[in-house]
Amino acid sequence: MKTTPHSATPHIPFHPKLLDTLPGYGRAQFGQDFSAGLTVGVLALPLAMAFAIASGMSPSAGIWTAIVAGLLISALGGSRVQIGGPTGAFIPILYGIVAEYGVQNLLVATLLAGAMLVAMGAFRLGTLIRFIPKPVVIGFTNGIAVVIFMAQIKDFLGLQIAHLPGEFFGKAKALVAHLDTLQPATLALSVASLLVLLSWNRLARRYKPLARLPGPLGVLVLATLANALLNLPVDTIGSRFGGIPQGLPPIGLPEVSLETLGKLISPALTIALLGAIESLLSARVADAAIDDRHDPNQELIAQGIANLVAPLFGGFAATGAIARTATNIRTGGRTPVAGIVHALVLLAIVLVLAPFARHIPLATLSAIVVVVSINMGEWHEFQTLIRYSPAYRTILIT
Repeated sequence: MKTTPHSATPHIPFHPKLLDTLPGYGRAQFGQDFSAGLTVGVLALPLAMAFAIASGMSPSAGIWTAIVAGLLISALGGSRVQIGGPTGAFIPILYGIVAEYGVQNLLVATLLAGAMLVAMGAFRLGTLIRFIPKPVVIGFTNGIAVVIFMAQIKDFLGLQIAHLPGEFFGKAKALVAHLDTLQPATLALSVASLLVLLSWNRLARRYKPLARLPGPLGVLVLATLANALLNLPVDTIGSRFGGIPQGLPPIGLPEVSLETLGKLISPALTIALLGAIESLLSARVADAAIDDRHDPNQELIAQGIANLVAPLFGGFAATGAIARTATNIRTGGRTPVAGIVHALVLLAIVLVLAPFARHIPLATLSAIVVVVSINMGEWHEFQTLIRYSPAYRTILIT
């Protein structure tokens, strides 16, 4: 049987979900998408800054990651409602890369990971990722939650540590050695922020206007106002990072060193695999909520493009964010337009409100990430271990 030249060429799938939603798109749906995008954009602001700082990056890097990657993942992705941006799951990996190789090499690793993700989608590997065993996913997620929690202790307590190691046990040793540098004012603000965050839903039920405001943003606003009015003796974005630049960042390729390029292949592969797993898990959860079916290969291609472009703006690794995607669905978002609006809302905030960010306390951002780490772990699975086989239990705990 003869093979035509056309059939011998591999077909690369590329059909964003946005194209499926535009026919018949009307004003009513735009109203829902706009409202959802506005809510998610406001929620994404404190999370983007907090995740960036926890990863060893500047808060502005987190915001531009959310803007650029969030826009591209929604516009080009294989899910109707996926919201992309920096996530907590990346924190241990990115912090380790920054600690060992520096910020510029993290951007290079992100570029490499983006290329890998595009290749994974082009060769239709997205379907295979669905078959990763459940105990591997649960154990990995819980392990990451513990590492994220550990990384926040320094800013939560206000410890004076010049350089915090990226490795888990080295980090634990450094934290214990510097407990005598604890700052009471920072600890008080961290605990207050944490308590308000944990009780936000209860407060929102009692005081209806609070229901329209995401908990992380509400706590951020309250803590920032308190710090600006009382001039609290705590570290802020202004004192540590000099604030957030107002306007577009410098655009260009990161500096590439041939000496370290080969060493970045392994970290880049880790970023790509984690990004693929988290984005497709998020998309699968979203499918169940809106009765749809995402295209895993198109989603991987979009994630790859987002990670190729974000470093040009000083951004870093991004993927589908489960919490923001769930918020998007809960507030009425049903097409990729909501995700695009979310990115544009963040852009407007940077262009208009950036000068006010210098008063944001790092203790409050730390408390936000602590809550994220608590919520992301599937701790209830440990209670059900007794029902599973020894092999299952061993894989999960390992």
